[in-house]
Amino acid sequence: MGPLSLTLTSLAAILGLIALRVPIGVALGGVAFGGFCYLRNAQVALGVLRETPFVFAASWDLSAVPMFLLMGAIVTNSGISAMLFRAARVWFAGLPGGLAVATNMAGAGFAAACGSSMAAAAAMARLAVPEMVKHGYDKALAAGVVASAGTLAALIPPSILFVLYGIFAEVSIVKLLIAGIIPGLLTAGIYTVMILARCRYDPTLAPPVSAAERETLRRERWKSLKQIWPLLLLILGIIGGLYGGYVTPTEAGAGGAFLAMIIGIALRELNFAKFVAAMKDAMVTTAQIFFVGMGAVMYTKFLALAGISALFADMIGSWALNPVLLVAAVSVVYLILGMFLDPLGIMLITIPVFVPMFAALKVDLVWFGVIVVKYVEIGMLTPPVGFNVYVVKNAVADSIPLETIFRGCLWFLGCEVIIMLLLIAFPQLSLWLPGTMG
Repeated sequence: MGPLSLTLTSLAAILGLIALRVPIGVALGGVAFGGFCYLRNAQVALGVLRETPFVFAASWDLSAVPMFLLMGAIVTNSGISAMLFRAARVWFAGLPGGLAVATNMAGAGFAAACGSSMAAAAAMARLAVPEMVKHGYDKALAAGVVASAGTLAALIPPSILFVLYGIFAEVSIVKLLIAGIIPGLLTAGIYTVMILARCRYDPTLAPPVSAAERETLRRERWKSLKQIWPLLLLILGIIGGLYGGYVTPTEAGAGGAFLAMIIGIALRELNFAKFVAAMKDAMVTTAQIFFVGMGAVMYTKFLALAGISALFADMIGSWALNPVLLVAAVSVVYLILGMFLDPLGIMLITIPVFVPMFAALKVDLVWFGVIVVKYVEIGMLTPPVGFNVYVVKNAVADSIPLETIFRGCLWFLGCEVIIMLLLIAFPQLSLWLPGTMG
């Protein structure tokens, strides 16, 4: 069996196992183990199986993952997300669709202290959806903005997906984290413009606040910042430290987790029970990510042994003058996979296949990393398996039907078409900021 046939067969086997609800880490590792047995022998396969977990877990770069997760868990469990939403509500509620705009902005702020799309969506769903429904907002808009704003956590640092992409693609993690800032802000901005336009055109989607309530909110604006300024300072400190090269991603995550704990204690929102819950959340999620990562490392080694990188480099030689064709093909693959698989699984299955192809075309892998993460996050909103949609559904229980939440996300998916066209057509949107780093 040739390299191409072997790769396609292995991918089909992985997707088949995942469809049978086999854990992604087991599917990746199991197929890789079988591949090593086929290409070499059982002794080699057992050697890789014995060596990979330690080598993977001992990687210093990966230590950023539990630190970012711990910081996000502390922020989530200490109630800081509620403070962010209250502050955003005071500042933006007077605009057309003000509560939806506030939810979008609070989601962007929470993303900069969380790193997990599903955690951001879950936190904002419990806070923002009941508030919007109480004020007469369209339920599809209320749920759709929460699910969509949650995807910003994958772009605005800290981002777990950028850390994993950087490790597997062997790209600077710091540059990836900085590269996500402008695309993240661009996404939040286009979402906001769409919400304002829709609610101005159709005020029944979001009834405006009364003049008296608008005046009350105006008086509370500066007061609302007193509670959240430490978090804003924390976010700016992490981004500034990474941009200036003063801290590594791991140091930024560890320092951020410590400062988030101090902020929670100072605001009297974090007690011992909540801290233990945050530690547990971070440990469980870290274990899940590492388990999948170990299977992905085995699969990457199997593809390397099969010679797939050299094969793809030869195959795409005729496309070298038109890499847009390759980007279009990869876009279709990610959109299809996003309908059925979780983000981590999509990334770890596709990176070993696609990164060598783009590297052979001399495409900037930092830019490609932004494109990959964006497509992975779009998959969090697309049916039938949009993970953020199901997170919001779980938070709102039976008050909003699942199809209504998916319908609410359609407008945001329309925005994503514009955003992706801009990011693909103008790579400097992703590359300018990392290019200014020393």
